[in-house]
Amino acid sequence: MTTILLGPQRFTTTVGTMVRSLDVDGPIAMVNSGWEERESDDAELAGHLDGRGVNLRLYRRAFELLRAEPQLRAVVLDHRSRHDELRAFYGIRLQSAWDTVFAVRHRTSRHGIGEGAERSALQALRDVDDWYAWEVARLVEQTAVSDVVRGSAALAAHRAEVAELLASSAAVVVAGGHIGLLMETLRLFAVSIPATTPVVAWSAGAMAVCDPVVLFHDFAPHGVTAPEVHDRGLGRVRGVVPLPHARR
Repeated sequence: MTTILLGPQRFTTTVGTMVRSLDVDGPIAMVNSGWEERESDDAELAGHLDGRGVNLRLYRRAFELLRAEPQLRAVVLDHRSRHDELRAFYGIRLQSAWDTVFAVRHRTSRHGIGEGAERSALQALRDVDDWYAWEVARLVEQTAVSDVVRGSAALAAHRAEVAELLASSAAVVVAGGHIGLLMETLRLFAVSIPATTPVVAWSAGAMAVCDPVVLFHDFAPHGVTAPEVHDRGLGRVRGVVPLPHARR
């Protein structure tokens, strides 16, 4: 399983070089739904792929599908609303646990109590992350098995077409952009990249192919300032947490 994770491609573009290093023949699937309305503005990206790029059009597919199927749109919006509320409660708990770790760490201990207190505080922080990850997994499963999702013939047709395009691709590139929209479209169309197909991903795309997806707030003026688990990723790479622009 070959997976190459890259940094932002805005000023220094290396995706073309990396794809050529794979030495594969055939079409290259492009996933750039994180670009939202600019998804179709893919000429430059296709150029870096020597004209072999095939855009899966996940954002456009989602837009047209949800416009045509109000019930499915309602399910997607309900999932988004529930996820937002879950993140809000998670953020409250996370920030409190994060602040506690720092408070304990900087408290002088004269009797050797501080070390154990810090271990306990760190475990409490991990427990908050684990709770959120479990709730996200439960929410994703509930949406996936809903009658509307399972009963949509149009969605099934799109999923089959996307799967066929992926199966016939020599490689897949996953661009950055809006991580929320990127994950939403990947999940809506049940994107599953074959293990034998090489992947080159960057920025939010690199985040999406790993698991979990973690957001890093370097200079957040208010709200949650702690790094936070955002969503489940595709899980192609585990044990790696890409943080594009972590110093910005």
